Amino acid sequence: MNKEHWLINSRRSRVKRFTINKKNKDKFFEYMFVDTGKIVGVLGKETPAMQMREELKIEKAREEWKKLISQGWRVTPEVWL
Repeated sequence: MNKEHWLINSRRSRVKRFTINKKNKDKFFEYMFVDTGKIVGVLGKETPAMQMREELKIEKAREEWKKLISQGWRVTPEVWL
């Protein structure tokens, strides 16, 4: 199972999904995918439209998470299945 961690902005219009890249070929560093999406329609009813994917080293992804939290983003469960 691929564990995902989600953040949502204060306006509830954008989301970020953080997942570990389990198929990484780098033997020295671990990487995470950070997907950015836009909420379309009613929150919880429709899947966000994912618009961008970045691959970051784990430490850089942690820094990004902390930065977003300091900007008002909040942890959210995946509610749009």
